[in-house]
Amino acid sequence: MAEENTAKKLEDNPEDAVAEQNIAAAAADVVEDTRNLGLIMDIPLRVTVELGRTRMVVSELLNLGQGSVVELSKLAGEPLEVLVNNKLVARGEAVVVNEKFGVRLTDIISQSERVEQLG
Repeated sequence: MAEENTAKKLEDNPEDAVAEQNIAAAAADVVEDTRNLGLIMDIPLRVTVELGRTRMVVSELLNLGQGSVVELSKLAGEPLEVLVNNKLVARGEAVVVNEKFGVRLTDIISQSERVEQLG
């Protein structure tokens, strides 16, 4: 029955029929991706929150001592970067949660982009 409807639509308006087939194929891909995603849900990942970066030469590194201040490239108030396995997935701001540091996410990449970066 569905094949007859598709054949009829193909005769009446080939562009609509092709678009409908593409949508059906995309929906099938989403279902398959969801099944495949279930296989990796329990894999542990390294999550890092980066305050900033800097460069220094070996002599500067050797001169560091207790109380030394290392200047970072980011300005105060700039968003922190949240990295998963060294890939940027979000940005946020520092917060305190039960006397520990945390991050309130303010910007996050899409779920599909996050999954792509895992590979």
